[in-house]
Amino acid sequence: MNKLPVMEQFLTLQGEGYHTGRSAIFIRLGGCDVGCVWCDVKESWDESKHPSIEISEIMEGISSYSTDFVVITGGEPTLHNLNPLIRALKDDQKYIAIETAGTNPLPDGLDWVCFSPKKFKKPLDDIYDLVDELKVVIYHPSDLQWAKEHAKKINKKAELYIQPEWSKADEHMSVMLDFLNENPNWKLSLQTHKFLNIP
Repeated sequence: MNKLPVMEQFLTLQGEGYHTGRSAIFIRLGGCDVGCVWCDVKESWDESKHPSIEISEIMEGISSYSTDFVVITGGEPTLHNLNPLIRALKDDQKYIAIETAGTNPLPDGLDWVCFSPKKFKKPLDDIYDLVDELKVVIYHPSDLQWAKEHAKKINKKAELYIQPEWSKADEHMSVMLDFLNENPNWKLSLQTHKFLNIP
């Protein structure tokens, strides 16, 4: 099927993690099998609320932008068959990143996998060998130890990030800074797009 439930598609800067500050086309798909209580895009959860868009139409929108960096996100984008979209993006020589909780198998052809595990649904065991970036959202200080447990399973090439949940950033930043100083293999990710008031 060459259609996907697209909630929104837009040009912005990547706000988080390894590619922070990079011009990016975001494709946000509807549907989620995780349901984080602190999710800031809960309107993405219900796939039926978003129109099914032809891959050709998605690509037509992408063609109007100069950047070659495309981020597929959600919701949880791996709920869908992404292979036709990835093939089309590759044919257009795009660099393809995905943001996932690792709850479903990854499609082939991705250039960058940002894995953000959630306590609300266990990720697949084989995800740990496949990711380029582990980004753990810190909602409570206990999440720091939980992050370290995931780091024990992750492949050696993966970048490690902790990121404060937006509403808890001020409350937990001091303990996060202590963690980073004690664990220098980890880096801090911030939602810079929220500071900039961009999508």
